[in-house]
Amino acid sequence: MRSDREKLEDILEAIERIERYAVQGIQAFEQSELIQTWFIQNLQVIGEASRSLSAAIREQHPEVPWSKIIGMRNILAHNYFEVDVDIVWTVIDQELPALKQNITSILNSLQ
Repeated sequence: MRSDREKLEDILEAIERIERYAVQGIQAFEQSELIQTWFIQNLQVIGEASRSLSAAIREQHPEVPWSKIIGMRNILAHNYFEVDVDIVWTVIDQELPALKQNITSILNSLQ
C-alpha cells in the first residue's frame, strides 16, 4: 500500500505536469484538445490521490478543500461529456497555485 507521503508526491507531480502547459495560457488551452485532456487527466490523478489519503491527513489539514478536489475528480471521471472546460481552466489558473503551496507545506511537515 502506498504511503500518504507518496500520494502527496503524486499530487505535487500532477500539479507540476499541469504547470508545464498552463504557462502557455488560456488561448493555448482553449485551442488544444490535447492540453485540455492532459489537464483533465492530471486533475483526476490529484483527486484520486486525495481520495486515497488517510482520514488523519485530511483532518489535520482542513485548509485543503479535499471534498471539492475529490468531487471534481468524480465529475471528470464519470460525467466527462458534461465537463465545462471554463471551470477546468479556472481551477488550473486560480486554485492550483494554493493547492501546490499547501501540498508542499504538508510534505515538509512530514519530514
